[in-house]
Amino acid sequence: MVNAARANGTPHDDRTQAQKAVQEPDVMASVFANFRQYLMGWDAQSRPGSVVDQFRSGLATPQFNGVVRMRSTSAVGPAVAAVRRDLAGLPWWWWVGPDSPEDTADALQRHGGRELTVLPVMVRSLGDPADPGGTPTPAGSGDARAGLRVETVRDGERLAELVWTYRTSMGIAPGLEAEMVRIESRREDNPDIIRLAAVLDGRVVGSTVVITAHGVAGIFLVHVAEAHRRRGIGAALTVAALRAGQERGMRSAALVASPAGEPLYRRFGFTTLSEYRLFAFPA
Repeated sequence: MVNAARANGTPHDDRTQAQKAVQEPDVMASVFANFRQYLMGWDAQSRPGSVVDQFRSGLATPQFNGVVRMRSTSAVGPAVAAVRRDLAGLPWWWWVGPDSPEDTADALQRHGGRELTVLPVMVRSLGDPADPGGTPTPAGSGDARAGLRVETVRDGERLAELVWTYRTSMGIAPGLEAEMVRIESRREDNPDIIRLAAVLDGRVVGSTVVITAHGVAGIFLVHVAEAHRRRGIGAALTVAALRAGQERGMRSAALVASPAGEPLYRRFGFTTLSEYRLFAFPA
């Protein structure tokens, strides 16, 4: 998973896009509800808790274990201790967004949490065209789009290829791949999920996953195989993800941007409206 107005836009463009993105009531509450659903879906047993919402996929990689919301900091010490017991032996992250109390970050730091990074949360309205004004290919190694198609992945060999693509790009150990495929195929919220593969010369070279829930198309796992980057594939996947959200009647699209992806999403009219602060705890 990994921000806002067009690459060559003006500050006025940024403000206009931001205003359009938040026209719907409680849009950011819907965005973070969408994100929580996606992350917690990596654990079939996870359920929202009275103090924290946490998930435990069992995969030895922090992206798929952790906490996505704290409901109250009144008992933060016992809550942190309980989470650390539940997730012992696994790498995990604590996500702090505006759906947690305002003092959550400070409370976690007082109890041993170490801030890793701040990630922008970007949003855009789905009332606009999916591909505003075209998507020029970056200067570099040529345009792959002439032979490229983006297809929906449901199961089987293509799902394994999709997982291989984003696993490799994320630097996740090969030994986890089979379990990742199994979890993907058995998520309880699969009716809400659209998996998209960029296919070139019969091979999957890019991936993204869209979860359509709470009126939001949440866009996750946008990855392009290293040998095929800077050839327009990320743009093609973004267009397909936005269209998928529009076809399912979602009002907004949202994502957590990486530094590398942020300029691309700005070209598509995404605007930074919030952020996640990511925390880790020593073993």
